[in-house]
Amino acid sequence: MLMLDKLHILADSAKYDASCASSGSSRNVRGKLGKASVGGVCHSWSSDGRCVSLLKILMTNACIYDCAYCLNRRSNDIPRAMLSPDEICELTVEFYRKNYIEGLFLSTGIVKNADYTMELLIQTARKLRKEHNFSGYLHIKLIPGASEELIDILGRYADRVSVNIELPSQQSLSILAPDKKLDAILTPMKQVKESIDTYKAEKKTLRRAPLFSPAGQSTQLIVGATPESDMQILVLSSWLYKKVAMKRVYYSAYIPVNNDKNLPALPTPPLLREHRLYQADWLLRFYDFEPDELLSPANPNLATEVDPKTAWALAHLDRFPVEVNVADYNTLLRVPGIGVQSARRIIRSRKVKRLRYEDLNKLRVVLKRARYFITVHGRYHGDMACDEQLLFKRLATGFGSNVNSSLIQLDLFDSLFSDRHSVITGEL
Repeated sequence: MLMLDKLHILADSAKYDASCASSGSSRNVRGKLGKASVGGVCHSWSSDGRCVSLLKILMTNACIYDCAYCLNRRSNDIPRAMLSPDEICELTVEFYRKNYIEGLFLSTGIVKNADYTMELLIQTARKLRKEHNFSGYLHIKLIPGASEELIDILGRYADRVSVNIELPSQQSLSILAPDKKLDAILTPMKQVKESIDTYKAEKKTLRRAPLFSPAGQSTQLIVGATPESDMQILVLSSWLYKKVAMKRVYYSAYIPVNNDKNLPALPTPPLLREHRLYQADWLLRFYDFEPDELLSPANPNLATEVDPKTAWALAHLDRFPVEVNVADYNTLLRVPGIGVQSARRIIRSRKVKRLRYEDLNKLRVVLKRARYFITVHGRYHGDMACDEQLLFKRLATGFGSNVNSSLIQLDLFDSLFSDRHSVITGEL
């Protein structure tokens, strides 16, 4: 099979893996090829926010597993291909030299067993780093069930590692991915966390302490293939951030690629649900929210009409409006339309002068939401009363009888869901 044919098959097979990012790493690049630091990686984004700046391929789409949701399951009759470590290195280096990419995102199906597959990945990473002097970004998937020794070796070559949970519970894995066990997925995550902690401790005393996954680890959850609620998903994500120092949890709307009795018959992927989960995830990571603040057993799923922060504020109107000239940082963070950066700007600016309403726009506060939850010099600037039902109608994104949200393809700058500034900065 020609290299171009292999590349077409394996790049297409990798497109459903969303846990692909390229930042947070730094390596000694003197005399080497490529750069893995933030400034050295060229970011390119698709309309739904996925990074496409890396060569994103599978080593092979052949797999011994038969996961119901996976295009590459062993029971599917599809073209199969496999790239050798030398072929992957050749592709990566040549694509880099032509300025197509700044790094490699390498995943794979499972060949023979977990250890054998990990050894092939290690060969690839070692050849890139040692033989080709490649110092660009390298994100490689760990194989659940592989030995601790192999995981340790691979982590010393990669900038970021990841192992995908894919489904939020062991019950769902047992139904849709019977070959996978949740414990086997969580074990390497814990090992990576311990190894990263060890590296950070050694770095304080040893100037040349060996790197270990300096950009951390990430994972992916499929949304909509199983009946778990948004609350169950966010509780799991919160645990991953706190207990295994997960850098990012990626959410991927379930896309039907197989016919299976255990899979739901969805007319379209739940893209809006994915969008809301990312917004809630942002609140967990940067706004000090807990899952049980956003959701409850009585209301286990995120609202579609408003973003999670606005939904929380509407449910806690007794805390609003807040005075921007006296509210502390944590209180400001709870105001819809005031993000991490704008809250810091407000705190800094107040040291110089008392703020006016006109100043808030210069501080990049999103006033179309924030004005209903703040006062400035004791004056309320909303054009309606601070009432839950009235504000919900005003702030809802417009889904109603005339708009079918399931038929809308999310766009990165679609004003239906968010304003441009919030999309770019992530501020809610």
